[in-house]
Amino acid sequence: MANNKYEITIQIFLVFMLLISCKNSTTLPDPLQAGWKGKAVCKLVEENESIRVLKCTFKPGVGHEKHYHKPHFGYTLAGSTFRITDNSGTRKVSPATGSHFYSEGTEWHEVLNIGDSTAVFLIIEPK
Repeated sequence: MANNKYEITIQIFLVFMLLISCKNSTTLPDPLQAGWKGKAVCKLVEENESIRVLKCTFKPGVGHEKHYHKPHFGYTLAGSTFRITDNSGTRKVSPATGSHFYSEGTEWHEVLNIGDSTAVFLIIEPK
């Protein structure tokens, strides 16, 4: 009986080690890597040891595939209306030209410009 308990303990330990050593292989792209229908929507404006700055442009009907964000500051160079889907659901937002925001990061979201004008954002990520 003692030998059987030892074998069960070893098996549980091995399963536990296997589970904690597995990494999620379905990592999402960051905003620079993510695009829309195979085309980039964000361009790298500046990157140095302190920050990374992206300029992201969305014509009407263009979106941004599912991606994540690190903490960042955003500035709206040109606004429009978007449908945003994330883990809290789907909503419509209309950031105005000249508006800004700060995000502690986004686990994931995807967006689509449902407005009738091209939207442009600067995304500034501290390192």
